[in-house]
Amino acid sequence: MNMTPKETVEYLGEYIIGQFEAKKAIAIALRNRHRRLQLDCEMQEEVMPKNILMIGNTGVGKTEIARRLAKMMNLPFVKVEASKYTEIGFVGRDVESMVRDLAMASVNLVKNEHKEKNIDSIDTHVEKTIIEKLLPPLPKGASDEKKEDYKKSYTRMKNKLKNGELDELSIEVEIIANSQDMSDSSLPPEMIKVQESFIKILGTRNDSIKKELKVKDAKEALRHDVSEKLLDFEAIKVEAIQRAQNGGIIFLDEIDKVAVSSSASHRSDPSKEGVQRDLLPIVEGSDVNTKYGMLKTDHILFIAAGAFHLSKPSDLIPELQGRFPLRVELDSLTEDVLYQILTQAKNSLLRQYEALLKTEKVNLIFQDDAIRVIAKISQMANEKMEDIGARRLHAVIEKVIEDISYSANEHSGESITVTKELVHEKLDEIVKDEDVSKYIL
Repeated sequence: MNMTPKETVEYLGEYIIGQFEAKKAIAIALRNRHRRLQLDCEMQEEVMPKNILMIGNTGVGKTEIARRLAKMMNLPFVKVEASKYTEIGFVGRDVESMVRDLAMASVNLVKNEHKEKNIDSIDTHVEKTIIEKLLPPLPKGASDEKKEDYKKSYTRMKNKLKNGELDELSIEVEIIANSQDMSDSSLPPEMIKVQESFIKILGTRNDSIKKELKVKDAKEALRHDVSEKLLDFEAIKVEAIQRAQNGGIIFLDEIDKVAVSSSASHRSDPSKEGVQRDLLPIVEGSDVNTKYGMLKTDHILFIAAGAFHLSKPSDLIPELQGRFPLRVELDSLTEDVLYQILTQAKNSLLRQYEALLKTEKVNLIFQDDAIRVIAKISQMANEKMEDIGARRLHAVIEKVIEDISYSANEHSGESITVTKELVHEKLDEIVKDEDVSKYIL
């Protein structure tokens, strides 16, 4: 999907309220990747991605913008936290593991696409296997009449299988005990080889086992097995590496946690600085060995994000700062924006709660005045305590409707309205007591 930047921003506007500058910056960055692929090979190599540094409090939409875009454009995407990595030589995850995670995400993405393309062949094979388990085969030399009867029985069984009428029957099927992707992608390739050697020695890799399953469970187990046999895994790996190299996005959250604040101490933190220096070659462009092959990071788009409460972007080492030339500052969420998030965002929290209670046949209605009070209290809680942005809405709404949710099964077929009086009743005392609100909101 090659959307223009304006179309991308409009799409994001359905899910993320405000933050126009951040949405625009990422929309342009993604469009430039599409433009790059239209150039000749020599020029393609020269055009480097314009990595982005997003600055803003938690819960203002940094991750959501990147995640939504990756999902919309079907791009390999991983979100990692910079604070989880350690300098080479220390115990913990090395920074190259984020690239290996991206390779794994890309392989899964491409594999699912190939499964979708071959879904008819896969389902036909699964269908045939199950019916043959339920319908004894004709003996050799059967008469034409019996063959005709068998065809009719097969058709009836096929229709019953499709309609789910056979789902509760038990059958014995033969499935592969382990898939070929059971090894941990976060391990270095040399460790993966050691792990795979042990798996092979123990004799648990690709061993077939017989299992008795209900037909509905057998469908899924066989579908997985058949797809592993029918798909060209080597072709998937090649395509996945290419997709990751040219379209992959690594969202590097909490980058501020590895910045060394000049005001905090006169001595630099070697571990934090070490992580930054280890990140540098990955972001600049290097070859990383993954279990699926060598992956070049030159054209991966890196989006770093952080609140920078205790440090500044300038506290990052200069070389790393230079690899994130585009900077966008996200706005804190006002009461009005929180109200819009609840009322205008697609699949907003209110719609989610309404849908959840509808499963109990309860029609939940939020009055507009009540929504405005929820937004106001959420904003007040963010000001009094740590500002966690839109995430505060989760705790506030949960507290408002907890009794309704608790006894929903007793109100089947009823409509329940959330009024501003109910919101005040549930939250006013909590908001007044700061110590209590810290634990509840």
